[in-house]
Amino acid sequence: MSDPLFSVADQVVLVSGGSRGIGRAIAQGFAQRGATVVISSRDEEQLRRTAAEIAPPDGQVHYQVCDVRDLDAIRRTTQQVIERFGRIDTLINVAGVNRRQPAETFTEEDYDFVMDINLKGAFFFSIEVGRHQLQRGQGCQINIASLNNWTPLVHVAPYAMSKAGLGHMTRVLAAEWGPRGVRVNALAPGFILTDLTRELWARPEMQAWGLPNTPLRRLGQPEDMVGTAIFLASPAAAFLTGQIIFVDGGFSAALHWPIQQSGSDS
Repeated sequence: MSDPLFSVADQVVLVSGGSRGIGRAIAQGFAQRGATVVISSRDEEQLRRTAAEIAPPDGQVHYQVCDVRDLDAIRRTTQQVIERFGRIDTLINVAGVNRRQPAETFTEEDYDFVMDINLKGAFFFSIEVGRHQLQRGQGCQINIASLNNWTPLVHVAPYAMSKAGLGHMTRVLAAEWGPRGVRVNALAPGFILTDLTRELWARPEMQAWGLPNTPLRRLGQPEDMVGTAIFLASPAAAFLTGQIIFVDGGFSAALHWPIQQSGSDS
């Protein structure tokens, strides 16, 4: 970029959950702006395909297979990236899953599946990369939070709980690590249209509820997350840590409710 205040050129960026959706868009955004990008996920074939598709014309995107439920895999991935590129400037914790059902129907397996990926995996990725960044005295971490950090949605209890935990994780790590040069923030997407949510948002009742409550009157696209992520990792955010920034088209600003458009005293 011509303005170094917002530049991420030459950073080494590790994107957990970078093979599709929001993670893919963010990884591509960093790669297009001169960063060395490593994406990770559980699916090697998807990683290989994504890395080839999002690489800039004059560069490449690298990948590491990593299931964030496996702490040894997190340690290996972190170490391999550091050994290959010398450092990790920015970690972006995107890997996440959801199961939609009434709270009383969740099994222990359902609960563990969601919490192990969304919270436990993110925590230990932050810790492994954080140790390295603390030794260097500098670094940035960005966690992908959710509208559930504003208020929980029903029928996604473990997901909402995991994102609430991720929000406090963001704050406590920012508080502990700030004096040692490491910033930790979160980006909270609104309702984003991805391959995993396209069928859900095709339902007329979902659009009838979601669009009127979104001031910008559209669903988000994964690419809508790129600018905030770039900002958080750039020198422009040097005095910003411990924050959750909602990139949601204004959904969390207010709720519309069925009252008359004209003024009324009742």
